[in-house]
This record gives sequence, structure tokens and C-alpha cells, in this order.
Amino acid sequence: MFSFSYIWLFLLLPLPYLCRKLARPYQEERPAIQTPFFEELVELSGQEPRSGSIVRKQPRLNQILITLCWILLVAALARPQWIEQPLVKEIPTRDLLLGIDLSGSMSTEDFSTKSGQKVNRLAAVKEVMDDFLKRRSGDRAGFIFFGSAPFIQAPFTEDLELCRELLKEAQVDMAGPKTAFGDTIGLAINMFKESPVKDKLLIVLTDGNDTSSKVEPVKAAQIAADNDIVIYCVAVGDSQAAGEEKLDEKTLKNVAKITGGHYFWAGDRQELEKIYEKIDELSTHEIETISYRPKRDLYYWPLGMVVLLSLLMNLFRVIKVKHPTSNVQHSTSNKKSGQ
Repeated sequence: MFSFSYIWLFLLLPLPYLCRKLARPYQEERPAIQTPFFEELVELSGQEPRSGSIVRKQPRLNQILITLCWILLVAALARPQWIEQPLVKEIPTRDLLLGIDLSGSMSTEDFSTKSGQKVNRLAAVKEVMDDFLKRRSGDRAGFIFFGSAPFIQAPFTEDLELCRELLKEAQVDMAGPKTAFGDTIGLAINMFKESPVKDKLLIVLTDGNDTSSKVEPVKAAQIAADNDIVIYCVAVGDSQAAGEEKLDEKTLKNVAKITGGHYFWAGDRQELEKIYEKIDELSTHEIETISYRPKRDLYYWPLGMVVLLSLLMNLFRVIKVKHPTSNVQHSTSNKKSGQ
């Protein structure tokens, strides 16, 4: 679509005409030849003496070209633009943070793949989480990997393909053998402080109880709730186990309840898959979009035509055969002809 940014500048179009009509013509005094027989010359020529001045008349072609040049200059000042088709971009309206437990117990082979092959808990989580990330259109995602201590594996990003690659590279025990659930929530709170979006969701996947945190998970959850952070706790451990591998369901349920989230327990891969489908249902949202229409300036086209017309006028001036008698007209002045 073609448009002008400053269309009001076309009000300048009649300016040269107004200047020509309102301003006084340029006058230049010249010496005259006085003759003692002026009366006789008048009588012989048959002309009546009158006051006047000689004003050169522009050839009609020059008038047309000058007018076109002025119109084109004003058009260039008005900034002509070509507006392209709108480009639509989706704006993330939710930040999704995934806390993945990489403690030693995640190596327990009690899950199975789609083909029925036995794999450890982390491998099953990777497979399901990969499908989960594929459906996160319109979200920003980040990763916290935790074991004996939590660390940021990926800050919030719209590049979900990168998140999937980082998830594939996760290994058991790469963050230590213990579980720091409370410290993971604390690190998530710090990450969300820089988040400009309204909806903040933390999904923590763990198979053990907290054994190495400096901050208790329940206290950390209370701070998270004050910062409008919702926590979904997904448990993949065995509640009947003992020691560090024991699943602390009570703490996980309290953390989810305090923040307005949900608690899930996955006994096998099929259950884990259903949990992420449920999370999809619970965390639906509208994707906000913005549209932008690129603009391309075209002012150089009228300016180029002005240069071309100016060259043509100079060319016509050089090759034109001059006719002095047809290029003058008389107008009122304070000088008298013949004096």
C-alpha cells in the first residue's frame, strides 16, 4: 500500500503562485539614450509612449517543467512510503521453568519406552518432556538441573529447539547424587524476578526427598507464592523406599498447594505421559500476537525525477533557437520608455 507520512506538506503546492502574485517584480534601472528629436521618432513610428518595463516571459515548456519539479520536491518532502504486508509475531505470555532432578536415583530402570524397552527414569522423562516442549508454542522455557545443588542449564528463551537439545544432554549425577529441592525453588524465584510476563509456572520433576537444601522446600514455596509463581510437582520415585531415595509426598503436595499448583505421581512412563497431558489442560492460555508492517521509503524516486527534469531544461535552453520579439511583454513600472 502506498502512502505519505507527511501528507499535510502538499499545502505548500500553491506557495510559488502566491509569491509570484503578491511579491513585487524585480526592477533594475538602466541608462536611457536621450534624443532631441524624440517627438519626431514617435510620430514616425506610430507608437504611443507610455511608462513600462520589460519582463521576460518563460517559454511554456519551461513553465511546465518548473511546475513539475516543484510538485515532485513537495512529494519527496511528504515522505512517500510503500507499506508491506503485516508481519505477525507471537509474544510469549508465560514463562515455563522446568526443574529436572539428576540425582543418583534417577538411574533406576523402572520405566519403559514406547517400544517397551526398559530404561531409567531420566531417559523416560527426556522422551516425555521432548514431546511436551514440542507443544509449547507461545511460551518461553528454561531449565534448572539439580542434584546436590541446583544450577541454571538454560535461561528463559523462545528457542525451544535449544531447550530440547540441552535436555538430551542431561546425565544422571551431573549435579551431584543428593537432592536440593528447596534450593531449586529459591533459584527459580531469582530467575522469575527478571521475567516480564504475568504467568509464571515451575514444573519440578523429582524422585527423592530433600537431603541437601539450605532452605526448606515449604518456606521456599511460600516465597514463590508471594511472587505469583505456580509450582507443579511431578513425583517419579517410590514412596515405599527408604533413605535418600524415599519420596517425600507430603512435602511435594504442600509445595503445590501453597503456590496454587498441583501434585502428580507417575508410576511408569504411561502415567508420566498422562500427567503432562493434564498439565497442558491446566495451563492453557491465550497467545498474544503483534503485527508490524514494514515501510520502505520512496523519496528518492521524485528527487531523481527532479534531477532529470532539471537536466532536460538546461538541455532545451542550449539547443533552443531564441526569438527575442516573442519573449517580452509590457507591464506597469515607474520608468518611462525612451527616457
